[in-house]
Amino acid sequence: MTETRIRSYDGENRVSSPESTEQDRHTKQREEAGQETAVCPECGGDVVDDETHGETVCEECGLVVDEDEIDPGPEWRAFDASEKDTKSRVGAPTTKMMHDKGLSTNIGWRDRDANGNSLSTSQRQKMQRLRKWDERFRTRDHSERNLKQALAEIERMGSALGLSETVRETASVIYRRALEEGLLPGRSIEGVTSAAVYTAARQAGTPRSIDEIVHVSRIDGMEFKRTYRYVVRELDLEIEPADPESYVPRFASDLDLSGAAERRAHELLAAAKSAAVHVGKSPVGLAAAAVYAASLLADERVTQDRVSEVTDISEVTIRNRYTELLEAADEAVAA
Repeated sequence: MTETRIRSYDGENRVSSPESTEQDRHTKQREEAGQETAVCPECGGDVVDDETHGETVCEECGLVVDEDEIDPGPEWRAFDASEKDTKSRVGAPTTKMMHDKGLSTNIGWRDRDANGNSLSTSQRQKMQRLRKWDERFRTRDHSERNLKQALAEIERMGSALGLSETVRETASVIYRRALEEGLLPGRSIEGVTSAAVYTAARQAGTPRSIDEIVHVSRIDGMEFKRTYRYVVRELDLEIEPADPESYVPRFASDLDLSGAAERRAHELLAAAKSAAVHVGKSPVGLAAAAVYAASLLADERVTQDRVSEVTDISEVTIRNRYTELLEAADEAVAA
């Protein structure tokens, strides 16, 4: 690497180091970002930030334009991830899945002091009272208490349905929108939360059937459908029709089918969509029939009863859709 000697502020020559190369990189980044580059008051050259020494130095003449800059970073150093987590004093990122967005603190449930020693009986009773009051003070009024209950319900249903944290976060945002728009009066918290979870799952491309949602919720199917239509209409949500193929991977996994059988199920559904067989049909029923037909074609015979148990679709529906899928596949081959 070619060494470049520049004139420092005390009149001495000094050799450029890897640090100066890092300074050049920061200057170039500022220029690419459209930020103005500071100019040296002596020679008019560009100045760069020397983070190591906390100074702003001219690249041309070496003049120290500013010194004793404030370092916004932590005062500690860490050499691995575990040490960084131990020394870090910041909390978790904010989240819509908590009524206070995770900004408040709570008292831990472990009855131990800072040294890891167990607390005495009187101290444990005192900590239990403090936890109770801390939990009460985290919600200021009935609206926050209801919001806390609703978000806990979304977390419970999302966990029972195997939905990702992203889907639960989206469901929490949908529920908060419904709350801000005043859609809750006259409707149960369970109904709106169930509609939010169902909507978020469909938007994320990991849909769950209505029967699955009703099974883990505390409302019946009629109330869920009514609330879901109302929430989607009032919030003007854009929900595309569920694709039968989005159910296939989960059903195939639950039935322990091979990758070949799963691909065959996708091919059957693709042929059905080309022939418009899927119009007006339940996507879950089509997916269940495609999985059943694919298991037979791949010589991995699965009974209709087993498919019905996993997909929660009646055997009659599976047989009817199974016939339609095979007919569509035969027409596609003939064409």
